[in-house]
Amino acid sequence: MLVEASRPRPPKGRASAPGYNEQARQLTEARAAFAWLRAGSVTVQQQALRDFAQAMSSFFGGTHGRPTWRKAGRNEGFRQVAVRPDHVRRVNRRHGQVWVPKIGWVRFRWSRQVPEGVKSYRVTCDRAGRWHIAFAAIPPSIPSPGNGQTVGVDRGVAVSAALSTGQLLRVPALTPGEQQRLRRLHRRLARGKRGSNRRAKVKKAIARLKAREGDRRRDWVEKTSTDLARRFDLIRVEDLNIRGMTRSAKGTVDRPGHNVRRKAVLNRGILANGWGRLVARLEHKAPGRVERVNAAYTSQRCSACGHIAPDNRKSQAGFQCVVCRFVGHADVNAACNIAAGRVVTARGALQPPGGAVSREPQLATSTP
Repeated sequence: MLVEASRPRPPKGRASAPGYNEQARQLTEARAAFAWLRAGSVTVQQQALRDFAQAMSSFFGGTHGRPTWRKAGRNEGFRQVAVRPDHVRRVNRRHGQVWVPKIGWVRFRWSRQVPEGVKSYRVTCDRAGRWHIAFAAIPPSIPSPGNGQTVGVDRGVAVSAALSTGQLLRVPALTPGEQQRLRRLHRRLARGKRGSNRRAKVKKAIARLKAREGDRRRDWVEKTSTDLARRFDLIRVEDLNIRGMTRSAKGTVDRPGHNVRRKAVLNRGILANGWGRLVARLEHKAPGRVERVNAAYTSQRCSACGHIAPDNRKSQAGFQCVVCRFVGHADVNAACNIAAGRVVTARGALQPPGGAVSREPQLATSTP
C-alpha cells in the first residue's frame, strides 16, 4: 500500500519554528538591543534569513537535505540586494568599485563587463582566502549555428570528453611539480598539530593548489561548452546518475564495502573531470538543443555494424569489433553511438530516443 509522505510535524506540546516574518521582527528587536549586530547591514542579515527560510522550505518539500551549520572558512560571504546603477562604477581599465553598505566603496578587478540593470550581487570568500564578487544576471543563450550537425559527447576519466568528430578533450590538471608539492603538503598536514598556526598555513597552501585546479577545470568547462554550442545544432550526451556513481563504497559496520580505496580513486577522477558541470553549462548555453541518451552498451556497441559484445572493448582506449573488425578509439566509438541517438533496450534492440518505430505483433485484448 502506498502512503503519501506528509510534512514532518513538531512534537506535541512544541510550537513550530518561526517563519521569515517572525524572524525579521526578532532581528529588529535584536538590532536595537545589541550594538555589534546593529553595526552590520540589515539588508545582508535579512537575506541570510531568507536563505534559511528557503532552505527549510526545500527540506520539507523533499527536494533538498536538512540545512547544516556553516563552517569557518567555507561558504563565507553575503548577498546584497537593491543595487542601484550608481552603486557600481569603473575606475580604470582593470579595476572597478562597488558600494557595500556599512563598509563603503570596495575595489575589485574588472574581469568582465558588468551587465546593465543588475539588482543584486554576492561577495564570497573561498577556502584559499580569495574574495570574489558576482553580479546576478541571466546571460543570453548562444544561438544555433543552423548547420544541422549533431555531435555526441562521451565523458570519461582518462579522456574528459570524446566527441563523435574524433576530437579528444582533457581537463587541464595540476602539473607534475604541483602534484608533488601537494603530496608534500598533505604529509606536513598529517604531522601538524591541530589548532596550530603552522597547520593552518599548510591548509591554506593546500587550498590554494586545489583552487588553482578548480579554476582550470571551470575555465575548461566554460570554453568547451561555448565551443560546442556554437558549432553544433544538436548535442547528445549520456544520461548518467553522477551522484550515484560517485557514492562511497565503504558500506556500513555490519556490511562493509569492497575495494573502497579503488572506488574512492574512481570517484575523485569522475569529479575532477567535471562531468556534471559540463552538461549543466551546455543546457544553460544551448537550451532545447541538448539531448540525454541512455548510456547502456554505448561502449560495447560497434558504431560501424552495430554488433554488441563485451569483447569489442579491448582496453581502455582500444576498440575492435569481433564481427566486422572495425578498429578505432573506444571513447570516440562510444561518442558516435551517442551521436546516433539510438538506445539499447534490455532485450538488445536498438531504438531512437523517442521510442521504437516498430514492434512485434501483440495479442489484441478486447473488453466485453
